[in-house]
This record gives sequence, C-alpha cells and structure tokens, in this order.
Amino acid sequence: MPALNHPHSQRLTCKNGLTLSVRHEPRLKHCAAVLRVAAGSHDVPAAWPGLAHFLEHLLFLGTARFPASDNLMAYVQRHGGQVNAKTSERHTEFFFELPCAAFEGGLQRLCDMLAHPRMNLDDQLREREVIHAEFIAWAREASAQREMKLFQPLNPAHPLRAFHAGNRYSLPVPRASFQQALKDFYQGFYQTGQMTLSLAGPQSAPDLIALAERCSAELPCGATVQQTRAPVLMASPERHYQHCDGPHLSLMFALEQLPPESEQALDFLCHWINSDKAGGLIAQLRQLHVIDTLKATSIYHFNGQALLQIEFSAATDIARHATQIQNTLHDWLAFFSAQQDWPALRDEYRLLQQRQQDVSTALELARHYGEQHVPGLSEQGITALKAVLEQMPHAPMPAGQHAWQLPAPNPFLMAAKEPVSAGLIRGQTSAHRGLRTFAQDRLRSRRDLSAMSFSTAIPGHSGEAAIYLRWRLLAKPAPELLASLENNLRSLALDARHAGVELSFNAQGNNWLLKMHGLHEPMPAILEHAVRALGAPPTDLAGSPSPAAPLIPIRQLLKRLPELCQPCSGPVAGDLQDCWAQAHWDGLAVGLPAATQALITPVLNKVPGTPDAQQVQPNECNTQRHWHTEPCDSSEHALLLYCPAPQATIADEAAWRLLGHMAQTPLYQRLRVELQLGYAVFSGLRQINGQTGLLFGVQSPHASTEEIFDHLQTFLKNLPNLISALDETSFIQARTALAQQFSSDALGVLQASELLWQAKLAGHPSDYLTALYTALMALDQGTTLKAAQQINEPESRWLCLATSPATETFYPGRS
Repeated sequence: MPALNHPHSQRLTCKNGLTLSVRHEPRLKHCAAVLRVAAGSHDVPAAWPGLAHFLEHLLFLGTARFPASDNLMAYVQRHGGQVNAKTSERHTEFFFELPCAAFEGGLQRLCDMLAHPRMNLDDQLREREVIHAEFIAWAREASAQREMKLFQPLNPAHPLRAFHAGNRYSLPVPRASFQQALKDFYQGFYQTGQMTLSLAGPQSAPDLIALAERCSAELPCGATVQQTRAPVLMASPERHYQHCDGPHLSLMFALEQLPPESEQALDFLCHWINSDKAGGLIAQLRQLHVIDTLKATSIYHFNGQALLQIEFSAATDIARHATQIQNTLHDWLAFFSAQQDWPALRDEYRLLQQRQQDVSTALELARHYGEQHVPGLSEQGITALKAVLEQMPHAPMPAGQHAWQLPAPNPFLMAAKEPVSAGLIRGQTSAHRGLRTFAQDRLRSRRDLSAMSFSTAIPGHSGEAAIYLRWRLLAKPAPELLASLENNLRSLALDARHAGVELSFNAQGNNWLLKMHGLHEPMPAILEHAVRALGAPPTDLAGSPSPAAPLIPIRQLLKRLPELCQPCSGPVAGDLQDCWAQAHWDGLAVGLPAATQALITPVLNKVPGTPDAQQVQPNECNTQRHWHTEPCDSSEHALLLYCPAPQATIADEAAWRLLGHMAQTPLYQRLRVELQLGYAVFSGLRQINGQTGLLFGVQSPHASTEEIFDHLQTFLKNLPNLISALDETSFIQARTALAQQFSSDALGVLQASELLWQAKLAGHPSDYLTALYTALMALDQGTTLKAAQQINEPESRWLCLATSPATETFYPGRS
C-alpha cells in the first residue's frame, strides 16, 4: 500500500500491534478519533445474524471505570461533541469528535469500552429490545424493502443475500451457545491486530502518537485475522442485471477480481457518471425526458469484489424507458472508456479532492487517513479503472445519436483573481493614495449603508468563511418558484461543493435564504454566479419532480418544525420578478479577509431586491401551547416537543443552553435505557429564525404519542430536582464545560457563523459570542433552577409536533 503523502500525516504500527494513523492539521478547532475493527456483519457465524451489530451496541453501555453516567456517549455530549458507531459488512467503526481540551478523556473512554465491555445478561436483554425496535423501523422503510429486492438476483450463497440487522429472534441471549459465539467473536476480532486507530487534530503528530500509545495500551493484543473470502456475487455467468420499482430503475454491475486501488477507481468513475453538466449522461437522459435524477454508488467493496449501483429516478413509472436508459448508459460508457487515461479529469479530480480536505472536519480527516486512500487516481488506479470498465458492458449506439462531451472544467477550482488594491479605484495608482474622489465618497457611502454585515468576531485568516443572504418577501412565494430557483442553482451548487463551498437556497416562512460556507477564496465568483442564476427567468420544470423518498416519522417532524415556527403569511405570489421587486435583503459575512471582502462588495450591488439593514425581530407565536398533528404512513409513533425561551435575551439563552446541556444525558438514560421507549431518543438546544428553545424528540415502535408526551412531561417536572441535586462543584464543572464550547479556541468558522446568524436574527449585538460566554460563566444555580421551574409554568410556550392528535394533558387546566 503506498504511503500517505501528506507532510502532516504519519502511519505506523504501535508496540501492541495497533495500526495508527495521525493527521496534524493546524486549522482545526476540534480533534477526532476513528477506531476501525476489521470485522463486520459478514464475519458473523451464519447461525447468529446481527451479532456484530449487537456487540457494537453493548460496547456503549459503560464499564467499571466509566459507568453509563460517565461513559463515552455521556462524556462527548457533556463537552458538546459528536459520537457514533457503524457496523458495515466487513468492518465496524467507532468514532467521535471533541474540543481539544476534552479529547484525551474521550480517547480513554473509547479504548476502555473496547477493552473492558459489559456483557451481563440483563444489559444484553435490554439492548436486544433496542436492536429489535431498530429492526422493525428499518424493515418498514421503503428503501430497506427495495434493497432486499435489489439483492435477490445475487448468488444465494453470498452474504449480501442474508439477513444481518439482528432482532429479538436472531439473538437468543440466554442460550449458552450464543454467549459462546459472542465471546469468540469479540476475542477473535476485537484485538489490536484487527484494529486501526486514526486521529486528527491541531496537535503535532508526535503529540497525537504519544496520546494514542498511552490510551490504547489496555487494548487486547493479537495478530491479524484473515477475513473469510466471499463467494462470487453472481451464480450465473451474467455480471449485470436491472431492477425496476415504480419510479426507480437500478442497473447493477457485479465486479470480480479487481486489482488494487479499485475502490478509488470506482469513486472516480461514479464521480463522473454523477456529473450534472452539458454533454454528460444526466443531461442527455433529462433531454430525452426519461429521468429526473441519477446516482452512481459502489454499495459493496471487499477483497477485489464490488457491487456498483446506478440508480435512475423519474416522476412516474420508469419501466417503459428502461431499455432506452440502459442503451444510453452503455453508449456513454463506450465514450468514457475511449478516453486516453483521462488526464484532464484526473487533474480536476485531484484538485477537488484537495479542496475537500481543505474544508474537512477533524472527523472527516480522521476517517479519510484511516482508510489510507491514495489521493487522486494513480497509475495503479488507472489500471483498476480499466479493469472495472472491461467488466461493464459498453456498446456504442449509431454514430451521432448522442453528442457526448467531457464535463467542462470547474471554474471555481482555479485561483481567484487578485482584488484591486484597497483604497484605490480603477485608473489610480499607489501615487494617488490619500486623494479622495467623489466616486470614492459615493462608494464608501454605499458600503456604510450596506445591508451586508461583515463580522469581525472570527479572524479572517483561517481560509474558511460563511455568507448569508436573506430576502424578506411581502407575499408568500408559490412553492414552484422555490423549486425553479433551486433548479437554476443545481449545477452551480455541485461545482461549488467540489470547490470546497457548500451552497444552499431554501424558504423560511416568507423569507428566502441563500447560504454559503467553506473556503473563502472562490466565494466571490460563486456568489456572482448565484445572483445571476436567481435573477434569471424561472426554469420550466418538465413534469412533476421525482417523489421524495418517504422519511421515518421523527425525521418528517424535524423537517416540518422550522415551517411551524415561522409560518408564511399574506397572499401567494407566483411571479418571480414581482417577488424580487418587493423583496428587502440583508446578510452576514463571517471570516472573510479584507481582500475577499473587496471582491464581494461589487457583487452585492447586483443582488436583486432592496438592501435593507433594518433589523426585523422574529415573529413569536402568541399561543402558549400548540399541538400540530403530522400524518405519517408508519405504524410507529413520533413526537417533538419544542420549548422556546421566554424572551430573546442572551441571559435567557444562556440559562436555556445550560438546561439543555444538563438534561441531555439523564433524558437519554431515562427514556432510552430504562423505559426502552425506542431507539430514537434525543434532546438539545435548537435555534430557529433567532428563537432559542429546548427540543425533545422520541420515536417509538410501541409507545403512543400520549405515552411519549407523558414521559417527557414527567421528565420536565423533575428537571428542577435534577438541578437542585447538583453539588456546587458538579454545577460549576457542567457550566464551565458548556461555556468552553463557545470560546474562541473551540469554535470553528461554520459553528461560529451559525451562532452569529441566529444572533443577528434575534437582534443581538455584534459582540454576541463574547456576551454569551460571559453570561454562561455568570450563571448560578439559583438562576438555572428558576429557568427549570419556568419551563413547567402553564404560561410557558410549548410547540408539539406528533403523529397523533393532542393528548388530554397537553393544555394547562385540563385533567
């Protein structure tokens, strides 16, 4: 395997046999760890499906050293990080991201839970019910049902055809033979010979190595175990097939005996199949009016074997176009295969991969370097790509039927033009500096009155920035206008993402919001293209858009929440130019250096609508308590409870943040672990259009929405007791841990910009981040207790979204 070629990365084998990868990245504010075990669901004995997934769950239940109240999940939540795990076909990953000061504590807990798992039967029986609830929800999802049908043509002996999720019946916990199999799987695979630990953070590589060796010393030692090779993907000589399911068509390619770096080759191929540009596959199929979307993905890859899926979606039944789609794909593959080693595409692919790393989080970097992917497409990768294409049918159609073209180069991957020197206008030189002109005075006046605020809360030298543009509309825009504008921006958003900038455009009540975050260098050019696309005539969308995949109930409620917090009002506007003519816009830029600001300013003069820096306070719902029922095609029940802070002050926000911080772990322990309500249980602070509130969510396969609400209400009534029970030391520790998450050392540009945007919407001053940190550190236990009591008062505002109608106990005064 070629060595990693980044100067700040190292890969080595520790004394205990653990493979270690470290990445030093000075720009990061957080650190991340990814521990990959080379064992997954396909390595489990056939008699015990789901055993690997079950073990992954058991490892999070706490240890003698770090019990449930202080285990990895509780610790990461307490310090404002993120944590999760995933069981795949041939590996299992455990990963987390934390502020640097808390990172060592997280790594200690990760290594401890893998070295000393709790395996008592009571814990196993409880966790099996969680696995069973996950299985029920998964089995009811349309995507899971489609996946099971998708794999039916595969070789029956291949593990992709088998059941691996696990449920109450496949995990006979009390049986001695099952316990022995669980023990054997853990001892055989959960040892250093099968593990790769990858760390990424701003610390030096030697410091990260020393930390890893210190924390991983207790992991069980062992030698590498050869994972069993799977049989061929297809029992017949045929190596490809298709599957139709209503509006979806999947063309499947079973690839065998691929050379090294075939995974990178498949990623490269999928990227260019997915390219949504003129002369490409997607553009041609749209022009033929046979598809709306296309997605190519390598859904399985192990030991030289891969399964490639190319899924096409349309608004209606796609079966009648299946032959035409397949022939067009084969023709494009013939065109692509005929290119001589793809030099231009390889250069662009290398550039965009570098851009992605330039804006990757610590967790993304840790995962990338842990997998030891070779950057770009090497000579070995070209050989692998040709081997892939040889196994995929590609037959040219009659000459001239399709005028294929390679994608046009991404203009945003090139270096931005140098801005005009600050303080000078066209025609001046440095000799004129200090001489003012009427034109300069007028330009300065326009800038002073600009509706765009350039925040200095975050230094402009990190390389990353964020820009928000909001249009306040007098009339409610028709839904098809938003869909048309999104369509106008679709190709631009893809180029921007590849250049390291995420661009989105969405509706929020009567407002439209354009947001960009990522590398600041290409932002002026991207913004100029976006403004031009938004001002263009609406796209005539051919037919109806493809139906969106149905969401599980809790996600459907989360999608609806912002709409209910900021309802639309006024007449419906169907004309785009009328909307722009009456729109007032304002915005915020965070992290932009002066040179980039100079390039952004002239672009703002082209923004449609009227610049308007006047602050508009968010609308607050006057109703004390409101229950919204959201119909859902699922037998499971879900409920969201949103409790806004009483006033839009920084002091109230600080108290609400501390309440959410302290409630997170106890709520999870009570509803998820003790009451077994379901696998989806969460809580935290959520800001919507400048409004701060606590959000609680539960999805359950068996508890009704009335039962879920009663449990949440009971928890909230006990929240004051939870605060009162803390001793002074524990309270100060919790308060400090929360406040440190908002210090300049802990906030990245994206996180800081989201906070500053919400602060702007709430009408807070520009020193909001400093004020919030100060308010958090000044909180005392009495003030926090008062906030916990306030949330339970009858006049407190609650918004409840649920899959069933209101309960009798929701509204105050009812019994």
